Amino acid sequence: MLPLVVRAYVMLIRFDLFLSRGDFAGLYDSVRSRTCRLKKFNNNTVMNVCSAVDHACIWYWKHVLCLQRSAVATCLLRDNGVPAELVIGAQQMPFRAHAWIEVQGQVVDDTSYTNEVYAVLDRC
Repeated sequence: MLPLVVRAYVMLIRFDLFLSRGDFAGLYDSVRSRTCRLKKFNNNTVMNVCSAVDHACIWYWKHVLCLQRSAVATCLLRDNGVPAELVIGAQQMPFRAHAWIEVQGQVVDDTSYTNEVYAVLDRC
């Protein structure tokens, strides 16, 4: 588990650099270009990756935004053979934007009804 937490931490730094430069396109392209290594996966894989990202976020020196966290988790899930999608959505009133991960149509890193609260703007 520790190697996965370290990888998540390093990716948090990488994606934080994109966001600090205002380079949303670079972050988006990094996630979109990350291909899923096809192999069998189970719910333990998803839980282990999400747990590793949670631990990395605890030790991160800054508040981790949902976009940064979801981008990291999506990339790590794909690296472990899980066909994860980064989903970006918005709510009109009051205006809010949010990012989360879905695997086979189910939200895995947030509340199960997140996709009902936010209108989906994009999936990658």
